[in-house]
Amino acid sequence: MPYRFRNFYEFIEENARRFPRRPALFEEKTKVRWRDLKRYVDSFARYLELVGVRKGDNVAMLMGNSKEFIIAFLAIGKLGAVPVPLNTFLKRAELEYILKDCGAKLIITQGKFADLLKGIEESTEIEKFIWSEGAPILDEKNLSFEEGLTIEDYEHIKPQADLEDLAVMLYTSGTTGKPKGVMLTYKNIFSNIENIVRVFEIKPKDRFIVYLPMFHAFTLTATVLLPLYTASPIVIVKSIMPFSNVIKQTLLKRVTVFMGVPEVFNALSKAKLPWYFMWFNRIRYFVSGGAPLPLDTLERMRKKFKRAVLLEGYGLSECSPVVSVNLPHKQKPLSVGPPLPDYEVKIVDEELMELPTGEVGEIIVKGDCVMKGYYNNPYETENTIVNGWLRTGDLGYVDEDGFIYIVDRKKDLIICKGMNIYPREVEEVLMSHPKVELCAVVGKKDPHHGEIPVAFIKPAEGEELSESELRSFLKDKLANYKIPRQFILVEDLPKNATGKVLKRVLREKLNKGEFDKVR
Repeated sequence: MPYRFRNFYEFIEENARRFPRRPALFEEKTKVRWRDLKRYVDSFARYLELVGVRKGDNVAMLMGNSKEFIIAFLAIGKLGAVPVPLNTFLKRAELEYILKDCGAKLIITQGKFADLLKGIEESTEIEKFIWSEGAPILDEKNLSFEEGLTIEDYEHIKPQADLEDLAVMLYTSGTTGKPKGVMLTYKNIFSNIENIVRVFEIKPKDRFIVYLPMFHAFTLTATVLLPLYTASPIVIVKSIMPFSNVIKQTLLKRVTVFMGVPEVFNALSKAKLPWYFMWFNRIRYFVSGGAPLPLDTLERMRKKFKRAVLLEGYGLSECSPVVSVNLPHKQKPLSVGPPLPDYEVKIVDEELMELPTGEVGEIIVKGDCVMKGYYNNPYETENTIVNGWLRTGDLGYVDEDGFIYIVDRKKDLIICKGMNIYPREVEEVLMSHPKVELCAVVGKKDPHHGEIPVAFIKPAEGEELSESELRSFLKDKLANYKIPRQFILVEDLPKNATGKVLKRVLREKLNKGEFDKVR
């Protein structure tokens, strides 16, 4: 399909020309108009050029939700370089691995991450830092973000990226453990955006709220780049907590599109909201992604918000990320909707042969949304993309109307509060404990979190372990959300004939309540 733009800067330029005085971003009491956003992006792009950033360079970003995140992201892209947004929940070792893998020489960050990043240039290729919001002492290595917004000689810099160039690299862990860099091109993301616009008929008068982390694929495409593309103002909220502020900003800034994860909608459906919010809010769409949406949450939301519709969708980082979504005029409970208009979805067996309607198999996806591949990882790329079809590893079926139903996620993937937890990564850290002989991490159903990670531990012979010892061991090695909520000591783990641990058996017994928490 033909695309209107070749890169993100082109629609920033167009919107600044068409709507110079209209707001592009709201952040607390600050308003950034389109003409100012373009000027900031131009200035910061020139600043990055002076620092040494060139086309094709990977530039790391460790930043919370902020207008600075958006400015930096767009400025990096204007130079034809590749932004690499990092998960702000990661621990030191996890960040080091990603920085080494992507080879970034520059990281744009905020003062609140100073302790986490202290000395990281000694173990990675990082040479310079650009600091926003509470920077440490500035010198040749530590530069000021604010200074980058004051550069004026930027007229010579033209946007250098084309449709097939990389627009962003998002790191996602795989079932093999170590994080992989998902390479998404401008074509990938424009494909996703334009299909979503067609389904939802997004207009410049719409307003989006961003309170989920901007580094997340769903947030980045659907609540940052999509509204920028349609010239719809973005309301930036730095954190989901306190949630009362999200509600306040939704009302005050007249938000019309509210995207979130099931946990948010579960809380929203049960919350005692003030009558004036219910009366005056402008929301027309709630959109849920990241994890399965419980039926009772869907029903409570429908009863509570009669002027808005809650639509569930499905996607993954490798697909830019949205694959399917329920339609505004037609929704089916427990379904994630039909594929977006330009995408194909098939249900296949282990030999990748297509299965009949209603039969459960692996979901595979084809279309311009499918990633270019995994960075420096041709083996995983070839296993994931087969003849242009992306193997999702998710199990589901399609009904007679083409609506997709997810039966299970990837075999071992745990989704806690919309965040992906890959057991292999946690298991590898646990296995490095000298007293652990064998372990397995599985998901346990939880009404508040969707799932929580639970670790089964077989101690080494003659050794004793405690929950506090294991938690202390993991504390500095894994993000908090990845640390198991429960540790269960066992004499042995169930295995098949080849010695592979049968996690399915553990999950079934766990969810039946057959195990007690270790003391």
